[in-house]
Amino acid sequence: MAHAVDTHGPGTVAQVGGRALVAAERPAHQAYLVLRTGFAALPILAGLDKFFHALVDWNQYLAPALAQAAPVDAATLMMIVGVIEIGAGVLVAAAPRIGGYVVALWLWGIIANLLLIPGYYDIALRDFGLSLGALALARLGAHFDRVRTVDLPER
Repeated sequence: MAHAVDTHGPGTVAQVGGRALVAAERPAHQAYLVLRTGFAALPILAGLDKFFHALVDWNQYLAPALAQAAPVDAATLMMIVGVIEIGAGVLVAAAPRIGGYVVALWLWGIIANLLLIPGYYDIALRDFGLSLGALALARLGAHFDRVRTVDLPER
């Protein structure tokens, strides 16, 4: 008798070489969970810190040209940035297959801003690496966030 088994969700079972393997034991799923947790929590924390400046004075990372062009002062603009980052983190937590792409695009915007400030190229390069992780999360999310069923052979 064939059985339908969800092979992609957490706690589900896949057959590997005659051995049942729980999804949480699979390295790809573990990598997905690490990326999902990090890209959900860290933007939320960074976004909250735009209001409290416990980690750093975030205003220093705003390109002067953008600060001058903005219709609000730099502090207010950075608070708006914080709200967007919090939203991106929540989106990653809820729908990583979409949130990963949003975070990658957001990071590319941050990179463009940083490239306008002499001396911040190292941070721009780091953020490019983070954007690759966000893209990987989106691809893994597309795989692990949908439910697929397969017919297992009768035994």
